[in-house]
Amino acid sequence: MDLAITFEILATDGDARMARLGTRRGEVTTPAFMPVGTRAAVKAMAPDELWKMGYRLVLANAYHLAVRPGADLVRDLGGLGRFMGFEGAVLTDSGGFQAMSLARINSIDEDGIRFRSHLDGAPLTLTPETAVDIQQKLGADLMMALDECTPYPVDEARAKASLELTARWAERCLAARTSTTQALFGIVQGSVYPDLRRLSAAQITAIPFDGYATGGLSVGEPKAAMREMAALTASMLPGGKPRYLMGVGTPQDLLAAIAMGYDLFDCVLPTRNARNGSAFTSEGPVAIKRAGFARDERPLDARCDCRACTTFSRAYLRHLYMSGEILAARALTEHNLYFYGRLMREAQAAIASRTYGNFASYTLNLLSDGQD
Repeated sequence: MDLAITFEILATDGDARMARLGTRRGEVTTPAFMPVGTRAAVKAMAPDELWKMGYRLVLANAYHLAVRPGADLVRDLGGLGRFMGFEGAVLTDSGGFQAMSLARINSIDEDGIRFRSHLDGAPLTLTPETAVDIQQKLGADLMMALDECTPYPVDEARAKASLELTARWAERCLAARTSTTQALFGIVQGSVYPDLRRLSAAQITAIPFDGYATGGLSVGEPKAAMREMAALTASMLPGGKPRYLMGVGTPQDLLAAIAMGYDLFDCVLPTRNARNGSAFTSEGPVAIKRAGFARDERPLDARCDCRACTTFSRAYLRHLYMSGEILAARALTEHNLYFYGRLMREAQAAIASRTYGNFASYTLNLLSDGQD
């Protein structure tokens, strides 16, 4: 492959689109959800299990892997795909999100982000240049430019200063890339301010990245504001390159974002909720610890043919969870990721048949979010 990635739109329905994203480690059909494997492992799942469920792209985090085991070690052992035993492609977040989530142990200036390791306090500096270098050493197929993700709430002046810094860092990231086979995405910021989103989108899309992402959402802002900013930003991203909505991930949000024209998604919800005993089902979330499931012989989701749903009853899953058995996390995680993967495949089919609006409405009617 001469290009870092290829991107071919196969079908559209309104703004929703189905596409083929080609990477050096294989193709990904979009819209696609990426399971989060922060430390090169999706919690409770083996890489071959993800592959068998249809996942061809997973997410890992550059900051955490730079801290342990180290980017040089991963490079020397063949890169992330080989290191973790995953046959598909890997996207790495730059570490910009950790500037917010680990704010107690970092400082930010024009040069970059200076961390004190959350493990042992050792210093780690992420500049645009080192962020790209780390991701190249990790062997990521899709890399993210270093950005500053502001928390919510944030005042407009602070948000503007942040997006201006992100734009300057973006230029430096592109200049620092030396690999011709690893794609680099730029990230639009601007918090919940429409004018700032427009400004950031204009700045970032003026830089010739391989793809573009919408960042800084799902950090505590109201759901309506998140969707408004996501839709506004999507409308300003180039149509011929992949669009990635970062960190947004309830099934309802994914259906809405697909209709906006986004192609890639990631979120910890399916894995984190599973470990906390919550399953996504075709009729809404199920909290398996509820006493009412103690004698429930039904499968977790009658519409699902994952291993958990075809093997275990709700009663048994509740027993596992209440007993602290590792199998509970395994089974619920597998189910939730299977559910998300199936949702993406159904969305792809609906776009291809130009019935996405009806599909999304029907699916939303089945789901009970409790968050909208």
